[in-house]
Amino acid sequence: MFRSDREGRRAAGAGDGKPGIPTVPPRAAELLALLPRPALRWALQRLVAGVGRRHPDLFERLGEHASATFLIDPTDLPVAVRLWPRPEGPQVEIVGRPVLRSAWHARIAGPLAALLGMIHGRLDGDALFFSRDLAIEGDTEAVLALRNALDDAELDLPDEAAACLGPLSPLVARPAGLVVPLAERMTGVALSRAGRPPL
Repeated sequence: MFRSDREGRRAAGAGDGKPGIPTVPPRAAELLALLPRPALRWALQRLVAGVGRRHPDLFERLGEHASATFLIDPTDLPVAVRLWPRPEGPQVEIVGRPVLRSAWHARIAGPLAALLGMIHGRLDGDALFFSRDLAIEGDTEAVLALRNALDDAELDLPDEAAACLGPLSPLVARPAGLVVPLAERMTGVALSRAGRPPL
């Protein structure tokens, strides 16, 4: 699904020999645009709500910034995500582009692989911002608070997604433990947390 910088997009420190951040090929992004947004939102909302239940400290750590509206903007996808990280119940919305500046307080933008790498602790957030693989706009203190909260939570999205299935989660977790590492090797994308135990 992903392609490397050699196949034609941006890289961290382009031109200095550093490896690039993989990006979603345009054709794959176009296919994603065909998926019904209500279904995507339902799945993402279920994931975020589950994270909120299993990691209540994550959103509580945001303090005053918990009332902010965050725009998570994967620049190689046709949609972005608005996040309201309220401790009483986080909410998400999938939005198309362009997104009005008045619709968010803080924006984090970059390739999907960079965002996943930061969430999973596999890529250093400071390095991503310094190299401009990730960009921030708006309330920078809110962005820093969110990043610190994510670091402390040590999320592993495959585990979180499996947990959303309740009693069925073991049926998904076992094959995911085989598929996720293979997908990581094929794409170069941090689809899970570093040093995670087998599912």
